[in-house]
Amino acid sequence: MQDRIEYFLWVSLSHLVRLMGLRLSRKASFLITVLFYYLIPIRKATVKDNLEKAFPSYNKQKINRIAFGSYKSFMITFMEILYLPVMEKSELESTVGFINLNYINDKYNEAKGVIMLGAHFGNWEYMAMSGAVQAGIPFSVIVKPQRNSFVTEWLDKLRVKFGNKIVPLGISVRQIYKELKERNIVAMVADQRGPEDGIRINFMGRKAVVYPGPAILALKTGAPIIFGVAVRQPDYSYKTELEIISTENLPEEEELKVIELSQRHTAALEKYINMYPEQWLWMHKRWKY
Repeated sequence: MQDRIEYFLWVSLSHLVRLMGLRLSRKASFLITVLFYYLIPIRKATVKDNLEKAFPSYNKQKINRIAFGSYKSFMITFMEILYLPVMEKSELESTVGFINLNYINDKYNEAKGVIMLGAHFGNWEYMAMSGAVQAGIPFSVIVKPQRNSFVTEWLDKLRVKFGNKIVPLGISVRQIYKELKERNIVAMVADQRGPEDGIRINFMGRKAVVYPGPAILALKTGAPIIFGVAVRQPDYSYKTELEIISTENLPEEEELKVIELSQRHTAALEKYINMYPEQWLWMHKRWKY
């Protein structure tokens, strides 16, 4: 019953956002941010703890400012996702701009498959959809099902709206491997905390556990990793600069290769977090272990 009530509220809010329009909904996100940051502070302690660990030299005032900005960024993204049922392809294309978009087509034409690696940064859903549309090549998007199965179904229908394919996280790794061997483009995010027994790398000045999946898949299949995040601009558009993660001069030992390649793509994310800390999702315990 709880899932159905949540789903009803979700769909109702989506209809409200569509009636208000995207422009007004984005502005209204400030009021919702105030509500959830000050009155219903969900995960606020976690956000601040993460920020204090990531930026130990920042004073309390600056930490609070980034924390509030992170909530606001998430709320804008949330509104944009709720608007997706009525979003047109042309609007999506004009909202997300890509620098070095040719990297996708160039690497795809090498016929080794491609790993499009992003992060929970800006609007990651828009980036995956618009990237595929603008490149003219559908992505096989690895997604984590939501706790509410009705919401998951709603989201997945929209994720394939412009031609992408859904590959649920938790499915056999063989399926993801198969997508790459069939020379497809696999899109994923791998920026949240990995398993306790996972590999540890340097992230924001301290050791952090990461998911080794992107590095392992790249090394086993020869598929290149193209990294990018959608950076929100003052006018609410997004700019994504793609970067090919180098696989040159890796260590000889296989395990060390995975660690080094994971370090390289994590360093690419770290660069953007340092520039736009409020646009990354800080709401999970990144340094739990």
